[in-house]
Amino acid sequence: MQNKRILFLIALLSTFPPLSTDMYLPALPLLREEWQQPMGMVNLTLIGFFVSYCVFLLVYGPISDRYGRRGPLMAGISIYIVASAVCAVSNSIEMMIVCRVLQGAGAAAGSALSLAMCRDLFDAASRARIMAHLAIIMALAPMLAPIIGSWVIYLATWHWVFVIQVLLGTIAVFGVYRMEEPLKTFTTTSPLHAFGVYFRLMQNRRYISLMLGLSLLVFPTFAFIAGSPEIYMTEFGFSERRFGIFFGANAVFSMVGSFLFGHLSRCVSMEKIIAASFLGIALAGFWMLFWPLASALRLTLPMCTMAFFFGLSRPPSNNLTLEQVSHDIGAASSLMVFTFMIFGATSMGIISMDWPDKISVIGIMAATGGSLTLVFWLRFKSVFMRAMPARRK
Repeated sequence: MQNKRILFLIALLSTFPPLSTDMYLPALPLLREEWQQPMGMVNLTLIGFFVSYCVFLLVYGPISDRYGRRGPLMAGISIYIVASAVCAVSNSIEMMIVCRVLQGAGAAAGSALSLAMCRDLFDAASRARIMAHLAIIMALAPMLAPIIGSWVIYLATWHWVFVIQVLLGTIAVFGVYRMEEPLKTFTTTSPLHAFGVYFRLMQNRRYISLMLGLSLLVFPTFAFIAGSPEIYMTEFGFSERRFGIFFGANAVFSMVGSFLFGHLSRCVSMEKIIAASFLGIALAGFWMLFWPLASALRLTLPMCTMAFFFGLSRPPSNNLTLEQVSHDIGAASSLMVFTFMIFGATSMGIISMDWPDKISVIGIMAATGGSLTLVFWLRFKSVFMRAMPARRK
């Protein structure tokens, strides 16, 4: 029973980012209309969240290694609760942006420390099963969050989306308060000194170059997150509920792609799967660019295809990136997520500009990013693959 409560708590903490962003997406066009602001200004509520979130991902880990998990978690979740509550009563876009930045800073605590808690509390065999459960939950969260958010907005108002986030944060902070400190061995290294590991990682050329190459693929994904509410709801007149279903479809295809990798990897080499994934993303981008009809399917079908190949590429490419590092694996993982999020926030800023055809912008990002990453992979794959047998010896 105790393990089930801890598993529920870890799952809740790990889903803070999708619950804080995807649940809120159907409200973006409503905020634009209510506050009479350009969409670029409204999308700063997303960009600010992601920038703050990824910066604080790098902060909580070293602090929790020195002082334990409970304290940073309690502080981070408390910030999240207060920020969510103020978001619910915001009456201006400026107030909402500031609160979303604070919300991202708080949400990062759950994401950064949930996996660390798995390592603290469970042995290797149990941890493998728990990771499998978390993978399912993390795949379901982006699918369900926009649907839940759209129904909340339909039945009440957008303010209640943040009220629900306050309730979820309250449940999480109560769970953290009741649990014992999971960390048993504290590091004696100061948090400031521990940050030096990130500078050491930046000197690893293979790790940095592969990570930056793969980061190009997040551009169309995050551009879709920021641009899809305006495209579907404003341009094509979708309701909040219909938007939630169409948005969630991308998460379904991404999950199918990741699931399929496990089967394909038994009979197809990693190099070929990665190359096919990059090619698929590029072709989906060109498909989006040259779709002849002006309909919502011009975005939906290529984007679902792109999500499938992105999901197919993530397990092997992320694993290969970490294989370029022999030490400081946790920090390498955090830096990789940080880089992806920064690139994603940049793409959100780009798509928030006043483009006459935002679908074409997403298509250009996918076609360009997929093509460049494919060329990069075909040229240097032998360099990166050398790390695989070297690490196994």
